[in-house]
Amino acid sequence: MGNISIRLFNETPAYRDNFIKLAREGYFDSLLVHRVIRGFGIQSGAADTRYATKDDIVGWKGPGYTIPAHIVLKYFHKRGMIGSPRKPDTKNSKRRSDGSQFYIVSGRLYNDAELDDLEEDNDYKFSEEQRRIYKTIGGAPHIDGTYTVFGEVTSGMAIVDHISNVDVVREFRPVEDIRVKRITIIE
Repeated sequence: MGNISIRLFNETPAYRDNFIKLAREGYFDSLLVHRVIRGFGIQSGAADTRYATKDDIVGWKGPGYTIPAHIVLKYFHKRGMIGSPRKPDTKNSKRRSDGSQFYIVSGRLYNDAELDDLEEDNDYKFSEEQRRIYKTIGGAPHIDGTYTVFGEVTSGMAIVDHISNVDVVREFRPVEDIRVKRITIIE
């Protein structure tokens, strides 16, 4: 499909260093993009996807560790941001992130009424910049302040958009397998 280039944030060093370590070890090579949610984004990094068959339910196996939440408020879930999934608050009150999985936000556009509702429902206040971006560029504002954002796409969003619109089956898995060929670190 093509290349997606990303930049990792220095302000989230544990996430940056972990991602670099796993990439250099080849951990991500041949893993599936195992979850695609239209209007949100794409997800990969689950170890149980490497040899998965079409009938396997995947996305539950990581490297055996989690990473403490590191939420930097200036990095929010606008289109193109990279974050780390985690178990819900009911099972993970400290909001520790999965040790290997990541998502890329494709998102959607929001209007003021929707953003007002999200603020009320989530007890979270969007900045004027966030509001402007969610109304013009889009993203996934419903998880701002609760999931760690650790990088952003610098080129290749057309590929993310293409993947974000593929047909899916149960558990939001793409009908046709889409694999991460490899992740290369360029310093």
